Amino acid sequence: MVWTDRSIYSMFTSGAYLFHSPVVEDMLITEKAKRDAGELYDANNDTVLLNEQRHCKDICSQYNNLAPSEVNNRIALLQRLLGSMGQSITVLSPFWCDYGYNIHIGDNFFANHGCVILDGAPVRFGDNVFIGPLCGFYTATHPLDVERRNKGLEWAKSITVGNNVWIGGGVHVLPGVTIGDNAVIAAGAVVNKDVPANTLVGGVPAKFIKNL
Repeated sequence: MVWTDRSIYSMFTSGAYLFHSPVVEDMLITEKAKRDAGELYDANNDTVLLNEQRHCKDICSQYNNLAPSEVNNRIALLQRLLGSMGQSITVLSPFWCDYGYNIHIGDNFFANHGCVILDGAPVRFGDNVFIGPLCGFYTATHPLDVERRNKGLEWAKSITVGNNVWIGGGVHVLPGVTIGDNAVIAAGAVVNKDVPANTLVGGVPAKFIKNL
């Protein structure tokens, strides 16, 4: 068996491990494993996660400082940064994300200037997705109680965007949201709930406008 953060976490939380010691559990169950299991985790003080974020931001900084004409170099950096990507990808600078490896992009993808993806959990985009300027996709969510929030604890909830989706400028997509195929999100919307396929939504929070 290959031991990973996720498998170790599952072993403890499923009760399969017979010797339950809080000390041992704290040593073996990493913050990254907690994050990937959807549990509350420390995103702001854990050395492993902080180093991954810094590495990611370094690549983003390199990407953002490349000239638009350096197409091959830009694609090469995206390939280093992202978990997976299809063909015909355009991401205009500036672009920022937290880890990069949790972002998965299909074919024929376009993101305008100022896209931010906080990818503590997976963020998946289908084919033919068009994103306007200054849009954000945020998997991070924090406790409402100030004591835990001030400790740097948070959850990460995945976001999924289907095929043939158009997202207008200034849209913010919140943790755990799924946007169905062929949907259109009006500019300025805050999307805090799932969007059905073939619908137009808009507003703060985003609400159904009409079927497409």
